[in-house]
Amino acid sequence: MSPSKAVYRRRRIVFVLGLLLVAGLIAGGIWLLIAQPWAAAPAASPTSTSSPAPTGTPSPGATTAPADDEDDADDADAPGPCRPIDIVVEAITDADTYPEGALPQLSISLTNTGSTACTLDVGSATQVFVVTSGDDVWWRSTDCQENPSSMVVTLEAGQNVTSAEPVTWDRTRSDISTCDQENRPRAPGGGASYHVDVSIGGFDALNSSQILLY
Repeated sequence: MSPSKAVYRRRRIVFVLGLLLVAGLIAGGIWLLIAQPWAAAPAASPTSTSSPAPTGTPSPGATTAPADDEDDADDADAPGPCRPIDIVVEAITDADTYPEGALPQLSISLTNTGSTACTLDVGSATQVFVVTSGDDVWWRSTDCQENPSSMVVTLEAGQNVTSAEPVTWDRTRSDISTCDQENRPRAPGGGASYHVDVSIGGFDALNSSQILLY
């Protein structure tokens, strides 16, 4: 007696389910082999947080001179400020007599009469020219000075220097309240005598220079 159609269908279903189960087990095994979810992830290499050695780090046994000692040596060799007793200041003019319309050009001469070098600020901020006639102050270079500056120089022992660019006196009377005026009072000529005094870096010239205006 041959099985009924119902029995045949049940066997077929069981067979198919069996095939599916086997296929599922095989596929699961393959996935496990590939993915290996149980395996611990490889430990990450630790990132170094230490800073690299600075360039020029001395090798073991090497020695370096202390920076403080070098600074002290430089300070000991550096010249000090000039002393009034060692500095001779003079007012220099480009002429003794000026015809009508000629403008006096005023300069400074500096001499270090000391036995050692010294430093002095010779910038325009420390220069003062004064033109007088008797007791009357006619002109002062700082009254209308623009953009004064400092310049520290070293004067060697016995060295003499002269200012590179002269200061011009326009033959008028200066006053801080008349710097922008064009018609300031003009100094009389006709052979009138004037004296030029100068100071620089806080040092005054011992003598003034006389000029005549025509």
